[in-house]
Amino acid sequence: MYRYDEFDESFVSSRVAQFRDQVRRRLSGDLTEDQFKPLRLMNGVYLQLHAYMLRVAIPYGTLNARQMRKLAEVARTYDRGYGHFTTRQNIQFNWPRLQDVPDILAELAEVEMHAIQTSGNCIRNVTADHFAGAAADEVADPRPYAEILRQWSSLHPEFSFLPRKFKIAVTGAAHDRAAVQVHDIGLQLMRDEAGAIGFTVFVGGGLGRTPMVARKVRDFLPETDLLAYTEAILRVYNRYGRRDNKYKARVKILMHETGLETLRADIEREFQEVRSGVLDLPKAEVDRISAYFAPPPFVPEQAGEADAFARALASDPALATFAERNLAPHKAPGYASLTISLKPIGEAPGDASAEQMELVADLAETFGHDEIRVSHEQNLVLPHVRKADVPEIFRRLRGAGLAEANAGLITDIIACPGMDYCALATARSIPVAQRISERFAASGRQREIGDLKVKISGCINACGHHHVGHIGILGVEKKGEEYYQITLGGSGDENTSIGQIVGRGFSYDGIVDAVETVVDTYLGLRQSPQEDFLAAYRRVGDTPFKEALYGTA
Repeated sequence: MYRYDEFDESFVSSRVAQFRDQVRRRLSGDLTEDQFKPLRLMNGVYLQLHAYMLRVAIPYGTLNARQMRKLAEVARTYDRGYGHFTTRQNIQFNWPRLQDVPDILAELAEVEMHAIQTSGNCIRNVTADHFAGAAADEVADPRPYAEILRQWSSLHPEFSFLPRKFKIAVTGAAHDRAAVQVHDIGLQLMRDEAGAIGFTVFVGGGLGRTPMVARKVRDFLPETDLLAYTEAILRVYNRYGRRDNKYKARVKILMHETGLETLRADIEREFQEVRSGVLDLPKAEVDRISAYFAPPPFVPEQAGEADAFARALASDPALATFAERNLAPHKAPGYASLTISLKPIGEAPGDASAEQMELVADLAETFGHDEIRVSHEQNLVLPHVRKADVPEIFRRLRGAGLAEANAGLITDIIACPGMDYCALATARSIPVAQRISERFAASGRQREIGDLKVKISGCINACGHHHVGHIGILGVEKKGEEYYQITLGGSGDENTSIGQIVGRGFSYDGIVDAVETVVDTYLGLRQSPQEDFLAAYRRVGDTPFKEALYGTA
């Protein structure tokens, strides 16, 4: 993983000192909250419903054991003993005291972490496939390019005050695990006929109150043009993006109002102006950054290991279920990528205690080449584990309450903090997620249902990505009561789609029954156990589900 150089260390340390003075002035009354707001947002500090919240950047979701232990220490020392991992591959601390935040940032700087560009109208944390560098189906590791974009964009003077926040995602495989088509810029690595690396470029995706799927603006962008083309997109957006209405200030609205061909032409003209060799991405620089992401020294699979692993699975049904759901194919023989679900039945999705974070750090050091990933689905990943070590990893995870074998199943729910924390929320999200997971807790039932992504947002801002849930749930307020709209058919992979609202909302007491009705309807209409929910929905449409929910289509 990338290691700070002298510039990085000086840059982050200077920002901490600057913010320490700003906090001192706020606490002394020299700054009002309105004056302090843009300063704190530049350092990842939000004012939530009950307290300040600190959002810490985890670039492209990659961190090591030392960094994870520091996050655990922050949770234990400055918060309430836990942290919340987010859909942007970051971590949030929901209860720090404002006077402690500079100390937290100083401690994070000691392990090469910060909170810069986790908020505000800037280029946010660049995200990537959580199996990057490990996935068997990968064209190339997307993280070097995510790091190059991070360095290029950090406090870029031209793009520090954009019309609105701006999000970039990079994936390295044909199967998109980074949801690139619901980002302002989505980059999919590919190779041309000669084997050269480049990118398919998507622009104008996003969720929120106006969900849109990104449009393809380039089939193949050569690697050397990555920064120039990205800068061209940002310049066009910065110049023409709406600033009169924050709800229409995203590049997706510019795409919608301008049209694909006009916007693409604007980007191409700007690209021709800015490339001219100045922003070419040198091969030497790509190689330098890529060296930080060199794969670890994998141990060749030993004779008999595969048979021993098969016997372990045969002798332990719980382990076999865990391996079936939570192990992903790895490019190295005898290895797998292991998902640690942060969705134990009845608990808040994405939360991890300080003790659990320390266990994950221990496992990464002992079994995982000191690498940990945060997924945009609010789970943790050990990307490089030997299958021979999985039984022992599973044993330790089970002792810490982290062995839920539900990756990709109905209880692996994405949920925003909702009205329990967020000042913008109009309904609760976490309790709904907890009740759904409890309703479908039985392992056999989850496996019978199969792959099914449930995503919940507590307001129209869609931080829970409900628009791209196979079953999406949006909490709204109506005459002082919480109601929940259901959307069906959303997806955030390479076949991205926005879910469609099926009808009127359900009460807080009725929403779990409604979800169960949707699931039972699916089970009754699927053609075989191999036809997953999304495939069945796309085959039959929403009519059977409306009839089941409301008695009429």
